Amino acid sequence: MAGSVLPLAKAPTSSPSLRTCNYPLIVPSSSLKPSSISFPATHNSKHLNLFLFNPPLLRSLRHRFKPRVAVESDVPYPPNQESEKLQTNTKSAEEWDLLSAKFSGAANVPFLLLQLPQIVLNARNLLAGNNSALLAVPWLGMFTGLLGNLSLLSYFVKKREKEVVLVQTLGVVSIYVVLVQLAMGQAMPLPHFVVTSVVVGSGVIVNFMKYFNLLNNAIWRLWEDFITVGGLTVLPQVIWSTFVPLIPNSILPGTVACALAIVAVVMARTGKLSEKGVKFVGSISGWTATLLFMWMPVAQMWTNLLKPDNIKGLSALSMLLAMIGNGLMIPRALFIRDLMWFTGSSWASVLYGWGNLIWLYCFNCISKEFFLSATIGLYAWIGIALWRDMKAYGYSSPLRSLKELVFGT
Repeated sequence: MAGSVLPLAKAPTSSPSLRTCNYPLIVPSSSLKPSSISFPATHNSKHLNLFLFNPPLLRSLRHRFKPRVAVESDVPYPPNQESEKLQTNTKSAEEWDLLSAKFSGAANVPFLLLQLPQIVLNARNLLAGNNSALLAVPWLGMFTGLLGNLSLLSYFVKKREKEVVLVQTLGVVSIYVVLVQLAMGQAMPLPHFVVTSVVVGSGVIVNFMKYFNLLNNAIWRLWEDFITVGGLTVLPQVIWSTFVPLIPNSILPGTVACALAIVAVVMARTGKLSEKGVKFVGSISGWTATLLFMWMPVAQMWTNLLKPDNIKGLSALSMLLAMIGNGLMIPRALFIRDLMWFTGSSWASVLYGWGNLIWLYCFNCISKEFFLSATIGLYAWIGIALWRDMKAYGYSSPLRSLKELVFGT
């Protein structure tokens, strides 16, 4: 999407609760008063000096936190986040912290290039009066992607990951531009477009007001409930529709899921669920958005299997850009231990981008050199991400990072 790389988002700076710990306590620099900090008897003067008089260390550790379990992936980073493993690797951790954030921001470039050719082609067809050509772009599929981007935008706004907020915002805008073109060419029903416009406009405004702390919490909760119900309704319906006409065309999956989602949201808001249940409902919108994106390559693979001739219509460059864009976000997702983000990015990069390149190679649509270069580049990049994460946390094996990612311990 956009080509600029923004600086790393700062973690919240509200004062954490003070408690005794085995490593330097993480507090804002404004609170660094020796009298307010409790150290155990085993702390020596070296530890005290390291903590009180090392600003670079504080800046690095301020972003660190214990890995979170998957169901809590959408919870914003708490102000008292601390690391148990970075005390001997602060320089490496700080460098990788900043680099991984920049890589996420750099994903704007391939994602923007990915959507731009379709926008240009649609514009040419509209100017030429060839409106029928726009029927080749399914508006329902574009709307599904738009809803997924909106849900993930809200997810990353809560996590204060400004680089990815930009990625998702540009995704929303670019898809909406395509829908505007489809509506102009009468390839999308006007009533549906009007509703979509209202949802997009409201969603963007609400998310950015939330990001800049200008939004009432009640309105934000209402928006979260909306994307939870919407995402859970669309996901099973899209999965079902993929296999039509092999199975009967029906709206039953979406209807049932919508009813269940409404019940779950109402129970969560009225205190009828346990704390764990409330957290699960809160994570639904992010996971459904991720699963929608994860289903896209599955649907594409299914189409390739049923209609192999259509493979020649795939753009190798588009698949490569999708692989690169999602791959650039893998290091950041791994470093901050975000299982949902890591799962979606890895799946899309490997199965959607590289997976479709396999099909193109098997049908002689791309050269052996092109395919091997993409393959080596992808897996070398994943290997580098695992290695740098291992070094940042001071582990002896990258499997430890993956274990923390999945299990949170």
